[in-house]
Amino acid sequence: MGLFLYSTLSRRVEPFVPRDEGKALIYVCGPTVYDEPHLGHARAAVVFDLLRQLLAYSGYRVLYVQNYTDVDDKIIARAAEEDRSPWEVAEAYARLYDDAMKALGVRPPDIGPRATAHIAEMVALIKTLIEKGHAYPAEGNVYFSVASFPAYGRLSGRNVDELLVGGRVEPGPGKRHPLDFALWKAARAGEPSWESPWGPGRPGWHIECSAMSLKYLGPGFDIHGGGEDLIFPHHENEIAQSEAATGRAPFARYWVHNGLVNLGPGKMAKTGRNYVLVREALDRYPPQALRLFLLSAHYRAPLDFHPEALEETVAAYRRVASFWRRAEEELGVTERAGGAAEGRGLGTGRPRGALDSFYQALEDDLDTPAARAFIFEAVLEGNRALDAGRLGVAEEAFTAVREAASFLGLAPARSRAEPLLRSLVELVLELREEARRNREFDRADALRARLKAVGVMVEDTPSGPRWRLEEAVGGGDPRGGGDLRQEAGP
Repeated sequence: MGLFLYSTLSRRVEPFVPRDEGKALIYVCGPTVYDEPHLGHARAAVVFDLLRQLLAYSGYRVLYVQNYTDVDDKIIARAAEEDRSPWEVAEAYARLYDDAMKALGVRPPDIGPRATAHIAEMVALIKTLIEKGHAYPAEGNVYFSVASFPAYGRLSGRNVDELLVGGRVEPGPGKRHPLDFALWKAARAGEPSWESPWGPGRPGWHIECSAMSLKYLGPGFDIHGGGEDLIFPHHENEIAQSEAATGRAPFARYWVHNGLVNLGPGKMAKTGRNYVLVREALDRYPPQALRLFLLSAHYRAPLDFHPEALEETVAAYRRVASFWRRAEEELGVTERAGGAAEGRGLGTGRPRGALDSFYQALEDDLDTPAARAFIFEAVLEGNRALDAGRLGVAEEAFTAVREAASFLGLAPARSRAEPLLRSLVELVLELREEARRNREFDRADALRARLKAVGVMVEDTPSGPRWRLEEAVGGGDPRGGGDLRQEAGP
């Protein structure tokens, strides 16, 4: 079938055709590092992590670039609040972002450029825009002239006249037109600055991504990604300044935008103090369950957060993890180095027909709801097969679940203590069976209750006791109490 993606620029689903055969070049707008990441940031990271993996699975050599905006008004304001330098603030929150994404199973970018390491590239790009008549200096600032780029508004579907009526207009001294935006900002006392032909200052937000994406991927690279809130003005401005400077269109071949995470009446955002931190969510829920939640709706659709939705997702993840462990136990599956599995009949064949439908769902513009449904159907079929003793069918179902769930980042975590745990549980079950044979039922019930108290669920079957490990729900209140919503604070 091949990969199909919806491009915001064309407003239709298109077959993916890369600029360079066999390669896939991706640039995703990363965080402005002035605070901890919330679930809105996590959704974008997980979606593009999955797209990156799908491209690699399809045989492309992927180069994935995600920037860090480490100089910005918000960083400067946070530095003043915390009595630290902007450099300390940016580094501290960049590390917290990386740690949170790692906990969610998001792989680091191939290249993670910092804005402050690319000032020279930004200055060179601005000089080119001035020379070509697309930008002008004014009182130590430099602005892009929107009137010089007739295609402005193509991405967002807006025209200049509409934008002037109630649009988001950036103020600035010396601007010739209300919609012109800053490429370079004149230095202000106590703020970071760099030398430039127009005097000391720092770059505007939009020029950062143009300079870094062009440096590492070149014009006409394949996929530019980010949240839909970046379509205007950020991505609109990127297109204008990049195509004006290079004289080449398109700046990026596909524009892929994920929907926002909503909390209450509005999007999850720091500026509205309406968000759930990734760290707080990870304190209460398994990272695999959070990934499953973030992939529960189609990536272009909004995702509504509420505790009940997460609890339902945790329960769904537990069904996958429970079947996984049950299948390993009853099929005699053991993990080999590198994550491969071996057991009775495993490895002799793969249910390619069934798995084809899983990958076809993902190739259809990342249809994760259909991909999730495939996993749950395979879990149901596998459990029924195990109940009926149809081990061949169970093996096929487990192979499908194992591959599909691992692809989505839902594989149960492995612990070095797991072999010891298994041995201890088996020992307690032997003691319980001995107590039952001796008709010491109170003792047998007490042993079962002790196992349940630590998350080991025991089921008595005609062939003997069967146990499974109930997946933990983070380190918070197991009753699900408390409010994750942040309504105060920076």
